[in-house]
Amino acid sequence: MLWLRFLGRLLLVLIGLVLLLGMGGWFWLRGATLPQHAGRLALKGLSAPVEMNRTAEGVLHIKAQTDADAFFALGVAHAQDRLWQMEFQRRVGAGRLSEVVGKATLTQDRFLRTWGFYRAAEQAYVGLSPYALSAVDAYVAGINAYLSTNPPLPLEFRLLGFRPEPWKPADVLVWAKMMSYDLSGNWRSELQRLQWAAKGMAPERMSRLKPPYPTDAPTALQAEDLQLPPPTRPDGESARSLLTLAARLPQALHLPGEQMARASNNWVIGPSRTVSGKPLLANDPHLGLGAPSVWYLVHMEAPTYKAIGTSFPGLPAVVIGRNERIGWGVTTVGADVQDLYIMEEVAGGYRYKGQVEPWRIRTEVIKVKGEPDVTLQVRESRYGPVINDVVNNPGARPLSLRWTSLDDTDRTMEAFLGIARAQNWEQFKAALALYNAPSQNFVYADVDGNIGYMAPARFPIRKPGHSGLMPVPGDGNWDWQGYLPQDQWPQVYNPKEGFIVTANNKVTAPGYPHTISLEWEEPYRAQRIRELILAKDKLSIDDMVSMQQDITSLLFREFKPVLEVLNPLSENARQWKARLLAWDGVMRAEQVEPTVFQTWYTELSRLPSKEVGQDFWEQPRYLLAAMRQGDPACQTADTQTCLDYAALALDKALDRFGNNPPRWGEVHRATFPHAILTNVSPLNRLSDRAVPHGGDRYTLNRASYDPANFRMTVGSSYRHILDFADLERSLFIIPMGQSGGLLSPAYDNLLQKWASGQYLPMRMGETGFRTRQTLEPQR
Repeated sequence: MLWLRFLGRLLLVLIGLVLLLGMGGWFWLRGATLPQHAGRLALKGLSAPVEMNRTAEGVLHIKAQTDADAFFALGVAHAQDRLWQMEFQRRVGAGRLSEVVGKATLTQDRFLRTWGFYRAAEQAYVGLSPYALSAVDAYVAGINAYLSTNPPLPLEFRLLGFRPEPWKPADVLVWAKMMSYDLSGNWRSELQRLQWAAKGMAPERMSRLKPPYPTDAPTALQAEDLQLPPPTRPDGESARSLLTLAARLPQALHLPGEQMARASNNWVIGPSRTVSGKPLLANDPHLGLGAPSVWYLVHMEAPTYKAIGTSFPGLPAVVIGRNERIGWGVTTVGADVQDLYIMEEVAGGYRYKGQVEPWRIRTEVIKVKGEPDVTLQVRESRYGPVINDVVNNPGARPLSLRWTSLDDTDRTMEAFLGIARAQNWEQFKAALALYNAPSQNFVYADVDGNIGYMAPARFPIRKPGHSGLMPVPGDGNWDWQGYLPQDQWPQVYNPKEGFIVTANNKVTAPGYPHTISLEWEEPYRAQRIRELILAKDKLSIDDMVSMQQDITSLLFREFKPVLEVLNPLSENARQWKARLLAWDGVMRAEQVEPTVFQTWYTELSRLPSKEVGQDFWEQPRYLLAAMRQGDPACQTADTQTCLDYAALALDKALDRFGNNPPRWGEVHRATFPHAILTNVSPLNRLSDRAVPHGGDRYTLNRASYDPANFRMTVGSSYRHILDFADLERSLFIIPMGQSGGLLSPAYDNLLQKWASGQYLPMRMGETGFRTRQTLEPQR
C-alpha cells in the first residue's frame, strides 16, 4: 500500500505545482496588463509637475498648475485605466472596428462611414475656441505621452493582436458624436411611420399606436414659467400628404441594431423647500449597461478649471458634476433635430428647386482583418448622407438625412468646458449658448440659493405643415428655416413652484409657441418625482437618496384597474389576480409579484405585434386605451374583446414559468456585458457581471429589460446628489468600477455599492489616498 501513499503524495505535489503556476501566471498577467498608479512618471509635454492621486475606491484627484496640464493628466489617467474602452469607442466612431475584429462588424462600419461621424468630428475640431483647442490638444498629448512609455496593455489588445495607434483630436470629438447618435432616434420613428404608411395604415391609427403626450401629465416647465419673446415662426403638424410617397418606398430597410430606451432623471429643489435652506440637486442618467462603466469619476483642480463629477473616457471634461459654486445635471430632451428627405433622383444627381444638383461623392475604404478592403461610395445631398445606400435596395428612392450633429460647426465640447468653469447663472447660460447636440435638460443650482433650467440645442425651425414625424420631399420646399435663438429655448430661473423636474417627459407647457418634439417618454417617473417632493414640506439629502432608489411602479398603478375587472380563465389565475390586487406595486427584487405583473404586461404588449412588425410594443397608453375602449387587434381567433385578450395574457404569463414564477431578482438581473468578450466563452466569465435588481422601465430607479428574458439592459449609469448647504457632503457613484482592467480590483469594486443604493463621498478635499503619483516634465 506504500505505492498508493506515494501516489497520493505525488498527486498533492502536482496539484500544488499547478496552483503555484496558475497563481504565478495570474500575477504575471496582472502585472503585464495593469498600469502603475504610484511613484513618479516623466512625460514629454507637461509644463510642471502634476499630482495624480486615487482613493481606495479608485476615484481620481488631479492637481495641476495649469489648465492644460490638468487635461494632459486626465488623458494619462483615462489611458491608464480605460485604454481598451477608449480604443473601442474611437474605432466605432470612425467605422474602423473591422480592422481588428474582422467582417463581423463590417455592416456596422459601413453604416457609420456612411453617416460620416469622423468627418464631422474633424470639422468640429477646426471650429473650437483657443481654450477648447488647448484642452483637446493637451488631453490627446497626455494619451500619446503615456502610450510612448510602452505601458502594459489591457488584455483585449493581446487577444486581438494589435497595439493602439497615436491619438488624434478627432478621436476625442467622434465619441461625442456617437453619444449624440445614441441619444437621438427620431429618424427611426420617421422611418417606422413611413413603413406603416406604405402598408396602408391611416394617420389616425398611427396616432393611436403612438399616442400624443397626455395633456394632464407633468411638463418640465409650467405655464407660469413662460417668459419668451414673440415666436420667430409658426409650426404645424400634418404628415398625411406623404402617404403617396411612402407607398413607393420598400417595405423595410434592414438597418443595424435597434435603439434601446435611454432616459434619465434630474430634479433641483430650491431653498424654500429644503431643510437646510439651500438647494438640493439630483441626477442619474440612464444608459445601456456594460463593462466597464461608461463613466469615470474625477476631481480636477487647476487655476481656472476646478470641478468634480463624472467624465467620459475619451473626452477632456467633467461632463456632469459641480465646482465650488455651481452644480448641474442632465437628462435627454428627445428633441427632434433629425429629418429624412425623400430625394428625386435624376440623371446627373437629384432635383432641388427645379434644378439638378450633383451628388457629393466621398470614397470610404474599410479595412477588414483577414479579408480584402471594402470600398464604399457615399452619396450626399445638400441635406446630408443618403442612408439607405448602406443596404442593397435597388430601385428605392434615396433617403437623405439632415441632422444637427453632422453640421460642420459644433462647439458642444467647448460648452461642456465652459459649464464647469461657470460661477453663476449668467456664465452657465453663456456656456450653453455654444451647445449643439445631443439635446439635454440642464438643471442648475448655486451656493447663493438660485435654481434654474435650460434645454440647449440647435432646434430647427420647420415650415407649417412639416411636423417632423414623417419624411418629406427633398425638393427644397421643406427646408429648415434656421434655428431657434437662445432666448426662445425652454428655460426658467427660480420658478415660483420652488423646484424643477425632468425625466424625459414633455418639456414645454401649453402656450409655448415652438415644437421641440412630438414624441416624449411616458410621464410616470416625472409624476413620481413630483409626488415625493410634494409629500413633504421640507426635504433633506436623505430624501434625495430615497427618491433615487425608489422602485414604486406607477405602471402597475395604471394597470391595476384592468386587473380589477378581469375575468380570469383558471383557478390559478384567479388566485394570482387576488394576490396582485393586494400587492403594493413596489418592484422588489426578492418578491414574486413583480415577476407575474411584468410577465402579464409583456404578454399584453404583444397585442399589435403583427400590425407593427415587432414582437413587443412598449406603449402603455395604447394598451390602456385598448383595455378601456377596445381595439381591432383584440379580435383574434381566441379572443373577442380586449379584456378577453388580457385574461388570456395572464394565463400565458403564468404558463411561462410553469405556474411557479421566480422572484423578480432571479430573472431581472442588471447585466454588464463586455463589448467584445461577452460572446467569447469562457472569457465572458472574467469580463461580464450580473446582479439582481428591482424596479422596471418606469420606476425612478430605472431598470429597463429585454422583454424576451427580463435581462436588465438599461439603468442608472451614474448618480449624484449635490447638497448646497455643504457641497463637500455631496454624493456620487457609478456601477462596476474605475478600471477597465479585467484583473484589477477596481474593475467591479463599486458594483455591489451601486446595486444596494450606496454612494461615495463627492469631496474635493483630500479624503485619504491609497495611491499617489506625480507626473513630471521629461527633461
